[in-house]
Amino acid sequence: MTYDRADWSQHYDDDRGFRPLRESERDLLTRHAPAPDGGRALELGCGTGELAVFLAEIGYSVDAVDFAEGALTRARKERGGAERVRWLCLDIEHDDPAELSDDGYDLITLRLVFPFLHDRTRVLHGLAARLRADGALVAITPMVATTPEERRHIALDEEEISLLAEGWSQVERFEAEGLAVLVLRGPAGDCAAVEKGRPEPQSVVGVCAVVTDGSGRVLLGRSTRGMWELPGGRVEAGESFQAAAVRELAEETGLTAAISDTHLLTVLHDDRADVRRLSAVVRMSAWGGTLGLPEPHRFRRWEWHDLHALSGLGALFAPTAHALEAVWPGVLHELPPVHSYPHAITPPAVGGEPAEAVRLRQEMTERIIAGDSVPSAAVEDALRTVPRHRFTPESPLQLAYDPDLALVTSWDETGTAVSSLSAPSLQADMIEALRLEPGMTVFEAGSGGYNAELMVHVVGPAGRVVTMDLDPYVVERTRRFTAEAGSGRVTVLLGDGSQGAPEHMPRGGFDGCVITHSCWDIAPAWREQLAEGRYLVLPLEIHGYTRAIALQRHADVLHARDWTYCEFVRDRGAAARTTPITDLAGGELQLCHEDGTPPDPAGLEEALRGPRYELPTGVTIAGSESFETLQLYAATTLPAFCRLDGARPNALAALPYGADAAATVADGSLAYLTYILAKDGETPEERRSEFIVHAVGPAGAELAERMAACVRSWDQHVRGAGYPQMTVHPAGTPDLELPAGHVLDKTSSRLVFQWPGSQHPATPATAEEAVLAEAGGRR
Repeated sequence: MTYDRADWSQHYDDDRGFRPLRESERDLLTRHAPAPDGGRALELGCGTGELAVFLAEIGYSVDAVDFAEGALTRARKERGGAERVRWLCLDIEHDDPAELSDDGYDLITLRLVFPFLHDRTRVLHGLAARLRADGALVAITPMVATTPEERRHIALDEEEISLLAEGWSQVERFEAEGLAVLVLRGPAGDCAAVEKGRPEPQSVVGVCAVVTDGSGRVLLGRSTRGMWELPGGRVEAGESFQAAAVRELAEETGLTAAISDTHLLTVLHDDRADVRRLSAVVRMSAWGGTLGLPEPHRFRRWEWHDLHALSGLGALFAPTAHALEAVWPGVLHELPPVHSYPHAITPPAVGGEPAEAVRLRQEMTERIIAGDSVPSAAVEDALRTVPRHRFTPESPLQLAYDPDLALVTSWDETGTAVSSLSAPSLQADMIEALRLEPGMTVFEAGSGGYNAELMVHVVGPAGRVVTMDLDPYVVERTRRFTAEAGSGRVTVLLGDGSQGAPEHMPRGGFDGCVITHSCWDIAPAWREQLAEGRYLVLPLEIHGYTRAIALQRHADVLHARDWTYCEFVRDRGAAARTTPITDLAGGELQLCHEDGTPPDPAGLEEALRGPRYELPTGVTIAGSESFETLQLYAATTLPAFCRLDGARPNALAALPYGADAAATVADGSLAYLTYILAKDGETPEERRSEFIVHAVGPAGAELAERMAACVRSWDQHVRGAGYPQMTVHPAGTPDLELPAGHVLDKTSSRLVFQWPGSQHPATPATAEEAVLAEAGGRR
């Protein structure tokens, strides 16, 4: 039986209701879900509000939700001005849940509701994500065994009740006068690819039909074998994969599709027992009809599922799991091996997203606009339009649209992040720095899809983006997502991005190049394939400090125009570099020296066991103030610069575990920079910290004075003035052809920094020569 909002409103307008709340139910809730201090409850399907008021009486602040306005009208009338109850009209299956509490709930109740929910598994998963730590979800439902036959359509059988309990670490079941009461805690869903029995010989060639609804959710059926399956089955003699998908969809779900709207993505091959199995994955871009249950002997029901929840569904039929991973790489993990043979024809993009995604995308954009850098109209429009969640389908919507959150999408065998979607605010800054115009062609090294689609939106229908990655998985993922949700104007290539893409370069060079992984050096191809006067934007490592820098090309020289503080995954291509590290104090400390000649650690172990010298600098900063330019100023002006890392808990003064400090080394001595609270206050602006230099070793006092002088010079000349002028010159450029400034040599480039107040020639020196020169007073 199907009910809509109008039906239910009429139900309540006619002065009808549901079974009253019994004392046995009250007792169970009081004993097993008592209200903590500040407890908040969500009551779904609240009807006339009897349970909501009871929860308020036992100490909860309650959000009472029903999708029928007639129910809420009755509730407000009959319950009066119930204290601590907020009445909300909301369809939990289909509406944007914007009005629900962002702080989560200690208790969520669904009384006599589940039989009326269609996508109950998806709803339950979404509610689980709203539970606070130690929170409970209580489901109260009639049971088929104790319900008269004529009313069993509003009851659940034992299999359905067991399904509600799947994916929870703690399940308690009680009975209350013919009702089953489930108290569920600790969402712990996982996914497992499972098999049926040995396939029949005629079933070794099958098809999996992948359909999504208007919200981008995928259709899965709960089979009588106790697993989730895509529509599909065997391919009949003389039947194409597409025709088989259309037929199976109709036979199993009642939905219809045209052959012209079906697209073969790939054919999967695996072995099941002694049978070789082929499974064609067919994506349907359009369908019609009404979802039904034509084959109840095979499927108990069909539901639409959020992609990010697939990994918590439990048992998935193995071909279904592989098909889902083929369409949306990354939504499932640790599947059994399978061979994939992708089809060469790219299907058209498939639309669909929930209203919540639209709202969150606008909120994300507003937060970015309210930040330090305001995007142009073109970049703002891209942020408001491109659906970021479709490029990270494994992530809940709230995470996908966090403007300051980078989302890791791939890890290596050690658990290190090797690919990610950068924070949208940072992506907006970097795209803005490219100064793109309609019709331009852009090269991107490091793929993911979302950043490329943002840029394509900015350059318009006549523009194009070429993106390259050396990881086949990342490339396949990017191709799939740009095909599913993209413009069709992103070209995805497999290769080492440090070589650029000369075959795809327009005459005169790319109109912009953006690198989306940390770079120790600047590959010559990026400059050579960049059009004159255009911009290369990349996260550049300078003595271990990474900044996204916009570099404008003028002949063979790149000029820095914009700087942004950032963090990115590291390069894994031919230009990748391992940081030279020296362990000290049995591995408790590490000296990291990313640029130049590593310092000689001789004598440092003894120095660390000796007395420590401490020198206040007199320079303070507010609690909310950034000192990111001080890091680079010290890194590019101090001789023998390195970073001291507290790799493990240690006794070294003021160096917290896991933190690092700017440092310098010479003559068996070490100085490093920290800061301590100098003045407390109620707000970050009122609190102030002072930079302190610590030093050990025979030359410690001299090194400390040198570092303190660096901090004071930064305070006098650089602080508040922003980043320096910087130029990048090809390796091999003679010293006499470099401008005045501090020189940092890389393998393929020479960086010259011109800091305010500095009067240094452009003649570089080795770390040892620089220390001797300064000691001799020649600087």
